[in-house]
Amino acid sequence: MTKKRPVGIIGAGSFGIAIAKLLEHNTEVLIYSRKPETVAAINTAHFHYGTPLSHAVKATSDPQEIAEKCHLIFPIVPSSGFRATMQLFSPYLKPYHLLIHGTKGLDLVGLDETQLKRNTPVTRAHIRTMSEVIAEETSVIRIGCLSGPNLASELIAGQPTATLIASRFDEVIDAGQAVLNSKRFHVFGSYEILGAEFAGAFKNIIAIGSGILGGKGLGRNIQAMLLTRGLTEMIAFGKRLGSTHEAFLGTAGIGDLVATATSTNSRNYTFGMRLAQGESRESILNSMSEVAEGVRTLRLAHLIARTYRLHVPISEMLYRVVFENFDIDRAIEYLMEYPYDIDVDFV
Repeated sequence: MTKKRPVGIIGAGSFGIAIAKLLEHNTEVLIYSRKPETVAAINTAHFHYGTPLSHAVKATSDPQEIAEKCHLIFPIVPSSGFRATMQLFSPYLKPYHLLIHGTKGLDLVGLDETQLKRNTPVTRAHIRTMSEVIAEETSVIRIGCLSGPNLASELIAGQPTATLIASRFDEVIDAGQAVLNSKRFHVFGSYEILGAEFAGAFKNIIAIGSGILGGKGLGRNIQAMLLTRGLTEMIAFGKRLGSTHEAFLGTAGIGDLVATATSTNSRNYTFGMRLAQGESRESILNSMSEVAEGVRTLRLAHLIARTYRLHVPISEMLYRVVFENFDIDRAIEYLMEYPYDIDVDFV
């Protein structure tokens, strides 16, 4: 099926282009972008985000064209606009479509800003993963997520790595593997989609913290401690929201965490690094060409932790640093003196 039809990508950001580069070796690709200049650049210059694209990659600004020509589609847009994008595509998507999203964030429903400021509890009923958004907004049944150590710049450069496609449906995993697998890119499969989505979202918080340590010029020892304790907090969030811990210990968890939290090619790491060097949250976000998902996820994590009284001191201290301008040196000192008693408590 996917060999005869082009594979669709919704979103022409750096990760969308990286996926197009992986796909172009195996199949034709059709990218959706709402920007006419982006469509023109891909179709005429065969070039976008500083990346040359083969003639197998084409672009359109017509959602109906994507839905009619492609059975397998990869939505890769920021979580803040994901639901609106699915609403845009909903009239054209059918139950036979296969959707594998590549968005590592969460959606909040049922509460407005006024309620949040009143400390209204945020429960699992208010939190949606991107696969849940797809299910709510479209008639698509067979849904998956793409998660793993997938820094866009390294994928575009053709560096070897692996990823995970998680889905409850074998045909989704099989279809994704068929078009993405290559000698330099291996695709694992998993049925644990909820854990993979939560791991992909919450690791961005820890990546911000790691960037802060990098911006302060601190070494690998404390970075390793942050990642280790941060993984524990990621699992605490996931288990409280209904997932198991298994996905956090694999490609979508530890794998993605290490890549995102140790590389200056990571938007979340870069956000934390610049914050530690004295820039404000607003100025960093306004100057970034693409979204640092961890900032939005950090706010949601704070609300979730408050509601469920979760023991997540790193996430809570990062919230105070990012959103309340708490002094970074004092935050590091607090966490260094925090009375951790148990090393591993999630297995």
